[in-house]
Amino acid sequence: MEQRAVVTAGTGGIGLETALGLAARGFAVTVVGRDARRGAGAVERIAAVSTGGAPRFVAADLASLGEVRALAVRLAAEGPLQVLVNNVGAMFAERRRTVDGIEATFAVNHLSPYLLTELLLDRLRAGGPSRIVNVSSAASTLAKRTFAAVEPPGGYYGFHWYGRAKLANLAYTLDLAERLRDSGVSVFAADPGGAATDMTNGTMTSPRIVSPPLRLLWPLVRRRFERSTAGPASEAARSSIAAATDPSLHGRTGLLIGPQGRPVPAFRGATDPRIVSDVLRLSRQLADRWASV
Repeated sequence: MEQRAVVTAGTGGIGLETALGLAARGFAVTVVGRDARRGAGAVERIAAVSTGGAPRFVAADLASLGEVRALAVRLAAEGPLQVLVNNVGAMFAERRRTVDGIEATFAVNHLSPYLLTELLLDRLRAGGPSRIVNVSSAASTLAKRTFAAVEPPGGYYGFHWYGRAKLANLAYTLDLAERLRDSGVSVFAADPGGAATDMTNGTMTSPRIVSPPLRLLWPLVRRRFERSTAGPASEAARSSIAAATDPSLHGRTGLLIGPQGRPVPAFRGATDPRIVSDVLRLSRQLADRWASV
């Protein structure tokens, strides 16, 4: 039977490298993205290394919950699914809102993968043993750990809000792993470390993304950002590929896979019962407004 894998934001950067790795390991890979031209280029590259079914591209704007729902319906209609890699991520220098009116950092980095995953759980169970991989970030360690609302109190600082959204998604990921334990679906988070991608090149050069105290140290902070995002995307994809395919992880779940492709301790706060409860409540509340989960 054909082994199917889906990689969101898979037309470039870490997502494309993840898709290439999965295709080389025999998966029929579907990459999701917004740009059809980039999608066609990605499919061409993936096809050149594929040892399984033909790759393909599906267009969707994952900042829109309506499009996430439509994507899930389309993917579910194609049958059982063995791997879902929620690679989508975005950091913004200035506050933005999605077409649904939701703060964009939280919507793209957490709510979108949350909703897509929930809508595809039946297909993943049917494809078992299967794996869900949610791409995380060490930025979670610098996040405000409050989830009473979409937006935390205080000013908007892109790096910190990005980390907070990733913390929400990590808390969801680890909770989901327990919910699905013994179901045939394993759930992992993957920390890619850092890489030079469109996201890091486009936003991590501006002091506006960090809080005022860190702006006073901006030359030092920027150098640290530059060092941490200097590596190639192919290396940063190592954790996602390992989480999706490493046979040593068979039967295991609820792990954070580090940049070297091995389990590492989860970031602080991701297992705090209060944080988990608030994240789940907020996620369900928001998702229920636009799609039935």
